Amino acid sequence: MTIIKAIVTGHTHGLGAAIAAELRRRHIAVLGIARGSTGAADVQQVQLDLSAAAAVQAWLAGPPLADFLADADVAVLINNAGVVQPVGALADQDVGEVAAAVALNVAAPLMLSAALARIMAGRQCRILHVSSGAGSNAYPGWSVYGATKAALDHHARAVALDATPGLRICSLAPGVIDTAMQAQIRATPLARFPLRARFESLKADGALAAPADSAQALVRYALAERFGERPVDDVRQA
Repeated sequence: MTIIKAIVTGHTHGLGAAIAAELRRRHIAVLGIARGSTGAADVQQVQLDLSAAAAVQAWLAGPPLADFLADADVAVLINNAGVVQPVGALADQDVGEVAAAVALNVAAPLMLSAALARIMAGRQCRILHVSSGAGSNAYPGWSVYGATKAALDHHARAVALDATPGLRICSLAPGVIDTAMQAQIRATPLARFPLRARFESLKADGALAAPADSAQALVRYALAERFGERPVDDVRQA
């Protein structure tokens, strides 16, 4: 019997929580990594600030990840944690928020991916970056968010070219989901995000996907035989 284990970042709320639940529904052991924790007894949890690169490096230098994956035939890493802030034109951006966003949205996924590839050498691993249409389409006010998602897309393209045996990767846009991040977007001052009305309309029209539905589609994609054929993809077009 093939043993599959999964690591999910940002598993305590929104899409991440739904992804962890969907994996457990499929009887896949989950290691959740986030600043907080949940009351879920069936998820092994690590409280770690993924926006603190030094803390992530220190944790990866220890044995917990390797111990969790010791008996795994296949490891699935879902880099879900991320932030949309800072939103606004360049002069309006707080430099501390810029640093935190790049650390959380880019540095942490790349660090976890490299560590997983090293631990799973000789075994199978799948890396899924949760991306966004903002990675390929520019939006006013989202220069930082879009740049970080574009970085994940390009990371996946380059890693795929390495053709490492047993390793597959995809940066996957999950669609527009009814999460706290969407509420945060709708609460952003119009001066900072001129396209706010578009997202308000999506909510009003019931066009936002439920986290559970998106998680089901994302996990199904991550476990499919074709995973990795496209290093950058959109789950709605798969």
